[in-house]
Amino acid sequence: MLTGETRLVGLLRYPLSHSLSPRMQNAAFAARGLDWAYVPLPVEPARLEAAVAGLVALGFAGANVTIPHKTSVVSFCDELDGVAERAGSVNTLVIREERVFGSSTDGAAVVGQVEAEGAHVLMLGAGGAAQAVATALVEAGCASLRVAARDSERAHALASRLLTLFPERHVGAEEAWPPEAGGATLVVNATPVRDELLLVPEPDQTVVDLAYNADERPTALVAAALERGCQTVDGLAVLVAQGAASFERWTGIPAPVDVMRAAVHRGS
Repeated sequence: MLTGETRLVGLLRYPLSHSLSPRMQNAAFAARGLDWAYVPLPVEPARLEAAVAGLVALGFAGANVTIPHKTSVVSFCDELDGVAERAGSVNTLVIREERVFGSSTDGAAVVGQVEAEGAHVLMLGAGGAAQAVATALVEAGCASLRVAARDSERAHALASRLLTLFPERHVGAEEAWPPEAGGATLVVNATPVRDELLLVPEPDQTVVDLAYNADERPTALVAAALERGCQTVDGLAVLVAQGAASFERWTGIPAPVDVMRAAVHRGS
């Protein structure tokens, strides 16, 4: 039950489609005996600055930030950690003493579950999540990275950003959409596409899909990857990893990862 002492954490997204984050984070708060609550907050892009100011005014402990706000929210943070600054993307806000600190847990959530060093990466998408994950993969030592997006200008912009950060690395942008999977050892879908098969994965590839279905059905990409015997990391695994890291930034205590994993796998 919410009381006047309950610490609040928000989820800034628009439109506010069904998310498992509230169930996962509230289960984590309960497991740690915290009088905290995680609430979804629909925020139109034009009202993002006001929404962030509102979090501060209302005494929120922080928030998660997702589509379509991960890059634009950077401008409304008082300070960024090194990860968010390099990525140009924020998915976690921590509010202390009326200051907003921006961080990103997306990249580490993927890098921690794959063999990044030496990988040849095909990144699908060029938005905030793609920026964070691509930056983390290049920083972790991937051998090459190709960015593919419906908007080729955004793909080239992300590739250029990465080359500015890591001028000695092999980074480029695909002209075609959807791209061919050939030549990649690691395919990452950082788009919100769940039910359309954007490409046909090859059997020896590792496939990571940040998208997920709340009812635990595999996305089209994960289903195709499983059929072909690929190693897979689905969106629920990524959600738990990034959510655990966010939890620890807000609370300063270890996340109950097993509880969080169980919460997202309860079904809809």
